[in-house]
Amino acid sequence: MKDHSDIAIEFDHVHYSVNGTRNLISGLNLAIRSHEILMLLGRSGSGKSTTLKLINRLLSPTEGEVRVNGCATHRWDPIQLRRSIGYAVQEVGLFPHYTVEGNVALIPKAEGWNRSRICGRVKEILSLVGLPYDQFARRYPHELSGGQRQRVGLARALAANPPILLMDEPFGALDPLTRAELQREFKLLQKRLGKTVVFVTHDVTEALLLGDRIALMENGASVGVFGPEEFLRSSDESVRAYVEILRSGFQLLNG
Repeated sequence: MKDHSDIAIEFDHVHYSVNGTRNLISGLNLAIRSHEILMLLGRSGSGKSTTLKLINRLLSPTEGEVRVNGCATHRWDPIQLRRSIGYAVQEVGLFPHYTVEGNVALIPKAEGWNRSRICGRVKEILSLVGLPYDQFARRYPHELSGGQRQRVGLARALAANPPILLMDEPFGALDPLTRAELQREFKLLQKRLGKTVVFVTHDVTEALLLGDRIALMENGASVGVFGPEEFLRSSDESVRAYVEILRSGFQLLNG
């Protein structure tokens, strides 16, 4: 019998279609281990973001079942499910009329934490993402750089200490230097926190840098799941296309 004790999220023959005709997810089978970073890699339109939304029940499967901690998502109370899952996206989605502190405190307040606990957590989590409380808590989103706003978005996603974190191309809109800096910081942060992370990207370098495993998606299904070294050695035609992108880049750098 297969051991599912270390599986945090599981897709079991999942389909998702729009109006019963347009298939966005087709027969997806995928198991995400507790405390790992699983990268969802693929072209635009391959189903990566839809897969994330099926995890936190922003969408529901047309067929099949998504399970979080062994329980099908349709059996969860949707509010409690979403509060147990952090969600960080490229656009960040900060409330412009709230300060940094107000944005980060949203979920703890919704959970009914007392003021002292909220304040302590905001200070702690802002420090974790490299934004000292005294310097940033009273600022508004328009007073921050793109990288700082992305840090606030990550802090908000982590504020209530959810065991699962969903990240939808969170660094994709940043300049290359800021993006590389945040990737390094996130890798270090994950070593401290040990979350279960599902991270959407179309960047193969990011996938190899951050992922414990990489799930390559095409046409709403998983081509395969690979460790970084396995990915680089794979003979699968779809994987080789990404590896060739890396090789071409190295060749350009080396003249």
